[in-house]
Amino acid sequence: MYSLEELYRKAMELKSKGMSDKEISTELHLSVNTVTWLLSKDFVKHKDVQDVKIGWRSLGVYGGRISSIAEVICDIIYEESEKGEFDIDAILGITVNGIPFATMISYFMEKELIVYRPHPARKDGYFSSNFAAVKDKKIVVIDDVTSTGETLRRTINDIRAEGGDVKLAVVLVSKMKDDEIDGVRIRSLFRASLIGKE
Repeated sequence: MYSLEELYRKAMELKSKGMSDKEISTELHLSVNTVTWLLSKDFVKHKDVQDVKIGWRSLGVYGGRISSIAEVICDIIYEESEKGEFDIDAILGITVNGIPFATMISYFMEKELIVYRPHPARKDGYFSSNFAAVKDKKIVVIDDVTSTGETLRRTINDIRAEGGDVKLAVVLVSKMKDDEIDGVRIRSLFRASLIGKE
């Protein structure tokens, strides 16, 4: 568990390496607003942070653990596809942290793998040409953590712009109150929320 001072030092270290606030938020599993707040040193004056740090390093250090979590996500996808009566053509992993899980899920489900890279400074992103194409595919989106839903929303919009159909999004942890973005159901293994703060 990081203290605020440790998070600040880590954020500053990543900033010095040229990472954007969005990239730092992805690396530290914090919202972009929290990273901006940390980097402004406002936390020195105001200790009432409105975010939850999510760490899953214990899962990420071994492929077998990622595989086990991917199996759980596959079960959720099967459940949702039966309830929603939809088929799936492809699994999309959002760079960086969604890709290992998406890779294992596509393997277990024998579906195509799509890789999406959100642009750190713009509202859009791009699909890696080394993997499957989006057009005319029914897609499940995979990521590790969603805080505000902005990355998922951008991903969904870009998939639709490329002619794909997003059927479901699954994340390890959701910090959002909503279970849907732009008509797409979001499932999470865990939901993180602040208690006692307005």
